[in-house]
Amino acid sequence: MIVRIRSRDGLERVSVPDTTTSAPTVSTLKTLIESQLGVPSHAQTLSLDPNLLLLHATNQQTLTLANPNSTLSSLGVSHGSIVYLAYDCPRSVGPPAAPVTPAGSFGRKMTMDDLIAKQVRVSRQETGKCSSVSFDRDAANCFQMYVNGTLAFSVKRGGFMYGRVKEDGAVEVDFVYEPPQQGSEDALLLLRDADEEALVEAIADGLGMKRVGFVFSQAVGREGKGEYTLSAREVIQATELHAEGGIEEWVTAVVKLEVNEDGAADVHFEAFQMSDICVKLFKDGWFVTDVAEGDDPKVSRFKKDVVVGVKDVKEVDNDFFLVPVKISDHQGPLSSSFPVENRITTVTVKALKDHLNRNKHLPFVKRISDFHLLLLLARYLDVHSDVPMLAMCVQLQTAVSEGYQLLIESLAAAG
Repeated sequence: MIVRIRSRDGLERVSVPDTTTSAPTVSTLKTLIESQLGVPSHAQTLSLDPNLLLLHATNQQTLTLANPNSTLSSLGVSHGSIVYLAYDCPRSVGPPAAPVTPAGSFGRKMTMDDLIAKQVRVSRQETGKCSSVSFDRDAANCFQMYVNGTLAFSVKRGGFMYGRVKEDGAVEVDFVYEPPQQGSEDALLLLRDADEEALVEAIADGLGMKRVGFVFSQAVGREGKGEYTLSAREVIQATELHAEGGIEEWVTAVVKLEVNEDGAADVHFEAFQMSDICVKLFKDGWFVTDVAEGDDPKVSRFKKDVVVGVKDVKEVDNDFFLVPVKISDHQGPLSSSFPVENRITTVTVKALKDHLNRNKHLPFVKRISDFHLLLLLARYLDVHSDVPMLAMCVQLQTAVSEGYQLLIESLAAAG
């Protein structure tokens, strides 16, 4: 920490090193004043009272920090505190440091980057805009069964979450769209298809839903050693998608394996919001987005200093950017039994035929109440008229017209 020292020579600064072994004392401060300012310890009189510099020597004793063993913290001395110093010995004082001024003629020029860096503070955000998130049981189970049963958590997998935001900030997730992607143990590359996402948005709009977050799985062999919640790569990707999301309640969900008390592995969901300062720093281009193989995955790196506590740093623990969100579940209006897009097996119209036959005991609107089925149909129907109409029937659970039934059944027969 920095302690400011006021004496008859003006205001000077003493650097007190941080230590984990013992707390700095008055004696420590005197030693540092001697080494850094050149005033012998035995000649120093210290006080927290500015009157020290106005009193005669005979009265100074009542104002001093007299006990050399008293810790600075117990006396209220912390980073930025002023301690008053009187001494009665000769001292050679060097010229004062040049003041920092906006222009260069009377001192060093302070750039706009310098000014901004001194003002950006990173601290934990206690509460987010999202009060809670509830996952549709079928949608959550469909995603976790694939990353667990098929991929065995060997690579990362992700998807966009769609649903509704309530007035109290609670988010309900009713389906997950999995875009084209390539996953490894440490990275998830989204090969986003603008045309396909336009179909997804048309279906969501017809269902009265919107994109509310992103969910991804962590591989069991993920990068680095030790425990951490999100890696630097994951923070960057989650923040980028949060910034793109366009809603304050945007949620990032993580699916991973955790060892339970019996030593068995359980699938575990966690949900977060990226903090406001995290999103702002990303939008302003402060993040170092190129993560090298040897970089510490537990910290995010920045191009310029930010202030954490009292320190200027370029690396920040990733946990500082995570705002936990409470999780619950619900049974939403959609099923998730139809094959999911962009997985290992290509979805064809034969899947549509099998699905309709398997559920022929249900009303037709129930048989098509599955986002992944609607996405397949959207590839063959008009996105501006047919898709919104079918999605609205599903949302309201109203009868599907005979014309659309015949169209869908004939498409299924072709499979």
